[in-house]
Amino acid sequence: MMPWPNVQNPERYLVDDSSIIHPLADTSGVEIVTGPNIVPFPEFEPLPEDLQAEVIIKVEDNISTDTIMPAGNKVLPLRSNIPAISQFVFGQIDQEFPQRAKAKGNGVVVAGENYGQGSSREHAALAPRYLGIRAKLAKSFARIHKANLINFGILPLIFKDPADYDLIGQGDVLIFNGLRRQVAEGATEIPVRIGDREIKTILQVSERERQDLLAGGTLNHVKQKG
Repeated sequence: MMPWPNVQNPERYLVDDSSIIHPLADTSGVEIVTGPNIVPFPEFEPLPEDLQAEVIIKVEDNISTDTIMPAGNKVLPLRSNIPAISQFVFGQIDQEFPQRAKAKGNGVVVAGENYGQGSSREHAALAPRYLGIRAKLAKSFARIHKANLINFGILPLIFKDPADYDLIGQGDVLIFNGLRRQVAEGATEIPVRIGDREIKTILQVSERERQDLLAGGTLNHVKQKG
């Protein structure tokens, strides 16, 4: 049986770093040239203490991320231009949604079971958040879409009583009193007022996700920690 070869490391290695360009010490004179669809990422506000928001759209069960944020060669080139791509949100079922949502400032989406099923595209959460959507009330959420909603500071609230879905319609104004305090204190049940009625919703998130929501999204939370 042959022994393993006795490999010896050299005393020094030959290194050719002639192709490495070291960073500039002074970048003040550098201009970064981008195409027309590369625009700055939008800034999102933290979760407010109280929230009053109108239901911008009410949808049924099994709404997919493709229904929320369509794909295709007309839309996908805009993925680095959030203001532009947001104009296609819910375009397959309600082409007036973007204009209506943006005009209201704060908005809510109401949905049935398995909201956000399908592909994991983050723009299905990011673009509605840019349009002012601050909460989504559903009978249930698809797992990855729920995580994406939290990443961009949108509250994923589940109806405690699924029958309450029938009590809300497009155009209703929902009031969340003491919302920030409840999220910060770890509340799992968030009351929502609709006129003279009150319904209960469930917030099922981890402690880290609560901090993301309070900050207005994961990027804001990371900036705060930095």
